[in-house]
Amino acid sequence: MLHELFTPSVQHSLDLAGIFVFAISGALLAVRKNFDVFGIAVLAEVTALGGGLLRDMIIGAVPPAAFTDLGYFLTPFVATGLVFFLHPQVERIQAGVNVFDAAGLGLFCVTGTVKAYEYGLNLTASAALGLATAVGGGVLRDVLANEVPSLLRWDRDLYAVPAIVGATMAVLCIHYDVLNAVTSTLAVVTAFVLRLLAMHFHWRAPRAWNRRSSSVEEA
Repeated sequence: MLHELFTPSVQHSLDLAGIFVFAISGALLAVRKNFDVFGIAVLAEVTALGGGLLRDMIIGAVPPAAFTDLGYFLTPFVATGLVFFLHPQVERIQAGVNVFDAAGLGLFCVTGTVKAYEYGLNLTASAALGLATAVGGGVLRDVLANEVPSLLRWDRDLYAVPAIVGATMAVLCIHYDVLNAVTSTLAVVTAFVLRLLAMHFHWRAPRAWNRRSSSVEEA
């Protein structure tokens, strides 16, 4: 089904672009945490490939694509080298990196959903794995860096919700047999735009209703 949406070369190029940007975010966090070059590389690899690895292991697509395509495995090392030597400059274009990160989020939530469905999962499970593909690497990155995952923090702009919307649109297209290059691109763009809007307007998920705790919140 995936090969019917995009040509293999286009799909591969988009995957590598998403992997590269995710790897940049992991490497930058490692620099902020004062990790050495090995730690930077590990965080870059985990951030870029963690979601896809999790999906492939669950659906039985083994060996995972990250280990059968050398480009997938090496791209995070390129990001590591870039951040290792030029992290001040990369930090200065963080806004641009965030835009590409949002594009990767939109792409992976849709392609992850479609791939999970191709391997026999039902629509709900496919959407869940589409979400995991898009955000799983970031969660693993934060855990390894001893941080509360950004996905769970109320003070961070919406990240999972755009991915959920994109994955849901993908499964609805599958259900009504209208999944094609146009509708899948629409799902990707919708998730991408929602993430951009969330960053611009600082949209955040609500906390517990009628919350009265007087305890000091952790940063």
